[in-house]
Amino acid sequence: MTETFQTTKKIRTAILTGRHPFDVPSFHALFRSIPEIDPYIQPLEDFAADAGKVRKDYDAVVFYNFHVETPGTTEVGWWAQGIQQAIEQLGETAQGIAVLHHAILAFPEWQLWSDICGIQGRSFGYDIGQTVRVAIADADHPITKGLQPWEMIDETYKMDDPGEGSHALLTTDNPTSMKTIAWTRQHKNARVFCFQSGHDNDTFVDPNFREVLARGIQWVAQRL
Repeated sequence: MTETFQTTKKIRTAILTGRHPFDVPSFHALFRSIPEIDPYIQPLEDFAADAGKVRKDYDAVVFYNFHVETPGTTEVGWWAQGIQQAIEQLGETAQGIAVLHHAILAFPEWQLWSDICGIQGRSFGYDIGQTVRVAIADADHPITKGLQPWEMIDETYKMDDPGEGSHALLTTDNPTSMKTIAWTRQHKNARVFCFQSGHDNDTFVDPNFREVLARGIQWVAQRL
């Protein structure tokens, strides 16, 4: 374990990217704005390779990747085997899992990822620059407690809502969007938080989005 991991009291958070462009400065600023976490932004391939031997020491893992190949089938090479192993090991411990925006759409043919996200039919349509009116589905949950409904600009996904075993936190009536846009689940020993929102800086700077994301990471890490 590295010295940083030995000494930090913050939530050690791996933030995994890849196969989808994003606004790098704004994305980094988003996670630096969360005082409770120690963010390590990295490609999914680096997380899987685990050169520093710290993968299992993260308190939480945030997925923001959009890999479409199912590891172990269409991909070849050590990186595919590493990704498959890394994701199959999720839930062996209480290491938290957060799935943000387009990561919900990743690995579309992989049953394991569908089970983690809680959506079995993950075919989708998308609309950029939508006004999303957000309603609070559970005002007593630690992630949403005290929040009021709000509006923000974001990309929406038209797809199935999460199914059995999912607990809705936020909803929207935007017709281009799935109804439930934030929810929690359990994957073996790990808490899971999924959040449809998070396309670009129009959303990243929204204070309510930041608050929900920050609390979501704290919650999956069992600090909230």
